[in-house]
Amino acid sequence: MTSPVTARDRAKAERSDAILHAAARLFAARGYSGVSLEDIGAAVGVSGPAVYRHFAGKQALLGAVLVKVSEDLIRGGQRVAEEAPTADERMRALIRFHVDFALGNAEVIQVQDRDLAYLSDSDRAEVRRLQRSYIELWMSALSPLHAAAEGVVDQDELRLRVQACFGLINSTPHSTRAAARQRSATATVLIAMAEAALRATT
Repeated sequence: MTSPVTARDRAKAERSDAILHAAARLFAARGYSGVSLEDIGAAVGVSGPAVYRHFAGKQALLGAVLVKVSEDLIRGGQRVAEEAPTADERMRALIRFHVDFALGNAEVIQVQDRDLAYLSDSDRAEVRRLQRSYIELWMSALSPLHAAAEGVVDQDELRLRVQACFGLINSTPHSTRAAARQRSATATVLIAMAEAALRATT
């Protein structure tokens, strides 16, 4: 029998989440090297040393931020892929999911693109493993669409198409700060461009 979750447990989890969000925001704004634990603690109303009650240090905090975003991507991608009844709908569902994720998590994506080198070896290996799984999920969804048109599917080309599509989608949060009322229009354009890039004939 599992122990019941106490109010103290909930408060600790909420504080950890708040620290993660503050760290992602500050890392995105200033870069990993430009942020201290004191800065992160101050952003959530605690002292720098109090952050150690939740994370072993700044590098561990960066690892938690980037491992979590990779886990969220693979978990969400698997969910939408499993729910789609056809190959076409599966590909479109993955595109919509990733566009929504990128527009809603611009700060974390920016940190992942820029500060991956600061991760510990173990966290970097885990992020890379999760990224490979996410790429392979997309390749599996894309493969039947090209097989139907071309017969033979080159796995290296599929990987290139998927990674190029990620580059297209992920770069947008860096280059635009669309207001909430513009987000739907931005998503529509990105979805159309991503699908065209993935399906383009050679």
